[in-house]
Amino acid sequence: IEDVWREITKTDEPQQAVFNSTMHCLSLRPGSPIRMRTPDSRYTSVVGEILEVDPPRKLSHTMKFTAFDDPWCKVTYELRETPDGVELTLTSEDVAAGTKTAKDMERGGPFIVKTLKAIVENGRPPLGTRLLYVLFGLLGPFTPKKCRSENWPLEATGNGGER
Repeated sequence: IEDVWREITKTDEPQQAVFNSTMHCLSLRPGSPIRMRTPDSRYTSVVGEILEVDPPRKLSHTMKFTAFDDPWCKVTYELRETPDGVELTLTSEDVAAGTKTAKDMERGGPFIVKTLKAIVENGRPPLGTRLLYVLFGLLGPFTPKKCRSENWPLEATGNGGER
C-alpha cells in the first residue's frame, strides 16, 4: 500500500501513471492547491485543490483540465490492503455529462489504474505507454497557450483551486 500511495502522491518526479505529469502542491493537506504539470513544468494540464488526505488510504481533490472550460469535478483515490495485495478505487464525481472533461476522464481513469498497476508490479509503465509519453514530449510546443504554467500559479485560493 505504501508503494501505491507514493506513486499517487509523489512530487519529486513525474507520476508515470498519471500521464507522466509532475504533481505540484504547497503541502499534502486539505486546502492546498494542486497542479499537474509536464515534466519540464512548462505546461499545466490539471488544476485543483486537495480536499482530503488520509495516508496511505485516501487522496481526494477537485480538478479541472486547463485546456477545457468545463465545470470542476472531484477525483478520489482510495486504497485498501487485501490478502492478495492492494485494491485501488479511483472515483470521479460531479463530471458534467457530455463535456470534453467527461470524455477524457472516461478513458483516463482506466489508463491510470492499469499503468499504476504495471509500475508497482514491474517498476515501469508498459512499453506502449512509455512511447506515448515520448510523443507527448514531442507535441509539447502545440499545447494551447492557456495551459502554460505561468497562467496557473501555485497559490492558495480557498475556492476549489480556481484563481
